[in-house]
Amino acid sequence: MLDEARHGDPEGLLQRARSGDDSALSELLEIYRPYLALLARLKLGRQLRTRLDDSDLVQDACLAAHRDFAQFRGVTEPELTAWLREIMAHAASNLARDHRRQRRDVKLERRLYNLLNQSSQMLERALADPNPSPSHSAVRRERAVLLANALAQLPGDYREALVLRELEGKSLGEAAQHMGRSADAVQKLWARALVQMRRLMKSSLEQP
Repeated sequence: MLDEARHGDPEGLLQRARSGDDSALSELLEIYRPYLALLARLKLGRQLRTRLDDSDLVQDACLAAHRDFAQFRGVTEPELTAWLREIMAHAASNLARDHRRQRRDVKLERRLYNLLNQSSQMLERALADPNPSPSHSAVRRERAVLLANALAQLPGDYREALVLRELEGKSLGEAAQHMGRSADAVQKLWARALVQMRRLMKSSLEQP
């Protein structure tokens, strides 16, 4: 059911979660874990990497979302992802505060939320098809979420090469140094990853 929800319509799970189905809520939040993890790496990690681990941040955000889900009033995926970004910004601010042993920093929390929104918008534009078909334009799912979930399905080296080159904007030499591989090897990984990624995205976007 997770794969069906990931590539189909998670709003059914959302409706079940809103009706009090705890298993549906757990499954729903699991769909968005790759999305939150990618946002953490792209923006929050740069701001707070010396203070906290991205995986800890994602885990804290998911736990907080599960705990506070009764406060969520939305019914669509865009409303849910916006709420999750707010939850994540709060979790990041809390973790940073714990490291500094300071009180809540509302300005930091707002800045982190803005960074998450910027990352999500960037993902919406990433690997864009310059000539989308009408069916692609009409897709109901959040493109940023689909992209993050597609990335999570790639082999680790493919995913790392693609994130470094396409999303973090590193040069081929920088990516090769980061991965401990030759530039030629990273170039091949990147090219293969693009092919697989676009196939996965095409499949996701064409789901009814």
